Amino acid sequence: MEIVNGQYTASGIALEEIANEFGAPVYVYDGNTIVNQYNTLKQAFAPIDIKVKYACKALNNSAILKLLKKQGCGLDTVSINEVLLGLRAGFEPKDIIFTPNCVSIEEIQEAVNLGVHINIDNISILEQFGTIYGNSVPCCIRINPHILAGGNTKISTGHIDSKFGISVYQLRHVVRVVKSANIKVNGLHMHTGSDILDAGVFLEGAEILFDAAKDFPDLEFVDFGSGFKVAYKEGDITTDIQELGAALSARFLEFCESYGKNLELWFEPGKYLVSESGYFLVKVNVLKQTTATVFVGVDSGLNHLIRPMLYDSYHHIVNLSNPEGKQRIYTVVGYICETDTFGWDRKINEVHEGDILCFKNAGAYGITMSSNYNARFRPAEVLIYNGNAQLIRKRENMDDLIRNEVDVQL
Repeated sequence: MEIVNGQYTASGIALEEIANEFGAPVYVYDGNTIVNQYNTLKQAFAPIDIKVKYACKALNNSAILKLLKKQGCGLDTVSINEVLLGLRAGFEPKDIIFTPNCVSIEEIQEAVNLGVHINIDNISILEQFGTIYGNSVPCCIRINPHILAGGNTKISTGHIDSKFGISVYQLRHVVRVVKSANIKVNGLHMHTGSDILDAGVFLEGAEILFDAAKDFPDLEFVDFGSGFKVAYKEGDITTDIQELGAALSARFLEFCESYGKNLELWFEPGKYLVSESGYFLVKVNVLKQTTATVFVGVDSGLNHLIRPMLYDSYHHIVNLSNPEGKQRIYTVVGYICETDTFGWDRKINEVHEGDILCFKNAGAYGITMSSNYNARFRPAEVLIYNGNAQLIRKRENMDDLIRNEVDVQL
């Protein structure tokens, strides 16, 4: 985002004009940012042709999926419906990995029938999978390395109390299950959490997977998940992708030599690819001053962007309607009948009722975590790409809200 001719723009298009054309609230994504992030990741691991599987739980609009597929990206899915969305967007089954958690064996079987890579994260399902398929369908195994990493406990997934993955301390039992059921294990996987700053965390996890690999002779790939940290505000420290790429690529090549064949190295970035591409535009409904605070009440709430309330996440807020105005202190809140505060005591260019505010870094886990709480409609989505701003999801209406209700006589 930059100011051009007195207006905040993304890829040359004025964001306030998008709000005027498509209405507010509205999610806006800059496709060029997504493509640049993808290319940066690929280039950081230049010694290896890494396979990137986009974690579509972050943002699963079909237009975004098609854009990433066009770059050569694969897909990471966590539900059978995400698999179906990926296939609908044109992904080949071989380019999709299915990594669910606590689902039934029936959902696993649905994914097998669709031909995607299966990633299993608990021993019970592994045993059932082996009983049904033996070595006729290969699978990946998700290991919990017991590494505490991530910016918030709710997004740390590799620690000892996490529900995700099979404990590295249970590997001997896993090997017994694999051998007794004659399961073909073609991949090992880990994902320790989000917002990881230290390349050493990935390297520590790598050593755990490399050590485990000696018990699985049929591996085709090793998958390190993701968790790369992006910047939310000025001065934020982020994951040094170049440093990580150089260090992990070198170690991976050494591992492949000792393993006896070249494997593929996979990553599953979600937030890293789409977070910084996103802008959430809202309109100011009211200014409300109390004895201690000036509240800016906007036409949105935790029903559209729950991350600040759920994760205490920071989203920088700017006033698109008054980019050169004097800065004042405001607390920005929503219109939901809960305490839905987007930001306390923020310096924002002077705000007036009717202004359009912009929340930055809103590309990941915004619309996909939205709801109809308080019977509010989900917002529209717009993609900026190739010099155009295109509507990629219509705003909901009352018909959408009641579509699945059944009218009964009482």
